[in-house]
Amino acid sequence: MKKLGLVGGLGPESTLAYYRDIVYGVQERLGQKQFPELIIDSVDVYENFDILESGDLDAYAAWLMKPIERLIASGVDFVAISANTPHVVFGRIEPLCSVPLISIVTATAEAAKALGYTKAALLGTGFTMRGGFFENPFTQAGIELILPHDDEIDFVQEKIYTELEQGIVNPETRDAFCDIAARMRDEDGAQALILGCTELPMLLNDKVSPLPCLDTAQIHVARIIDEIVSS
Repeated sequence: MKKLGLVGGLGPESTLAYYRDIVYGVQERLGQKQFPELIIDSVDVYENFDILESGDLDAYAAWLMKPIERLIASGVDFVAISANTPHVVFGRIEPLCSVPLISIVTATAEAAKALGYTKAALLGTGFTMRGGFFENPFTQAGIELILPHDDEIDFVQEKIYTELEQGIVNPETRDAFCDIAARMRDEDGAQALILGCTELPMLLNDKVSPLPCLDTAQIHVARIIDEIVSS
């Protein structure tokens, strides 16, 4: 099996889920009592937001490369980042990596295409929804991305920052997010909802969402497991 290097902490709740789902997912895939080797380099999600808010993507890419370089130096075979937002600089950091870097965005676009979707609504941090980095992989997959209104983007960002990153699950926030998804379904023709923040599954899933959910974390984990067991 290949050894995974995971950039975690972006935020802690999703990192916990990644670890659990990867190790037990590998065991289930192999059908035997065997866990994969992996190393997690956990960084500060609030430092992450501070650098992003400065607007200096070169500085952000340099900051993100530090944990990636530490993981590569430790001998991992490939790297993944347990969050969507850092993929805003994926195109800058991938060429600097001496091992493969598995993209959550590309994996999600491939999954959406396989399911036959042609229009998908995106929820995530403000950086993710406004960053534009989801568009190219989805356009290449023949899928139109639907974004919330500006005030809705600000609301979702604030709730992710003040609640979900703290592990807080608020039913009123869930209802508000569902209302936004329903509006994008009814007004824009969205066929599915991309959970473009790895904390969003704390609130939303197929049982409560007005749209079928594309859980980027689950999709990413499945792609990571594919890579682990590919050797």
